[in-house]
Amino acid sequence: MPRKPTYGFRAVTGADLPLLAGWLAEPHVREWWGDPDQSLAELREVMENVAMEALIVELDGKPIAYLQSYDPHLEDDHPYADQPFGTLGLDITIGVPEMLGQGHGSAIIAQFAEQLFEEGAPRLIIDPHPTNARAIRAYEKAGFVAFDTRTSIYGPALMMARDAEEETD
Repeated sequence: MPRKPTYGFRAVTGADLPLLAGWLAEPHVREWWGDPDQSLAELREVMENVAMEALIVELDGKPIAYLQSYDPHLEDDHPYADQPFGTLGLDITIGVPEMLGQGHGSAIIAQFAEQLFEEGAPRLIIDPHPTNARAIRAYEKAGFVAFDTRTSIYGPALMMARDAEEETD
């Protein structure tokens, strides 16, 4: 039986921008993230935003994905600020095309979710486009459940959440 992969998470640095630019130009990323140049400019802003954590996901030391987490309560008028205090939002994209369809997306999200729950996050949300069936399946496999459909400044979104398990004494 193959071993369950363990992913490493490290902060995005300026040295990662060419890698991210390449990923953003890939058709499978561009379909959901839009114009690569505009998306790269937005990622630069994320790197400087204290309310967001921009990460490179590595498998066996090799970068394979981009992951970001954010607190919707730290941004004025964020469309997801109606979520319980302490909720963190997530966004992910597998950058390497050869890594698609192998279960990495759901495994990365599940591992990162456990980490965030251990750090005290009560709820995690993720907002795939309602027609992004691949992402929705991956998030469901990682324990996320749909609870709403919204349209915001970010476009149409299927709101999905995973709550920390209640500890019982």
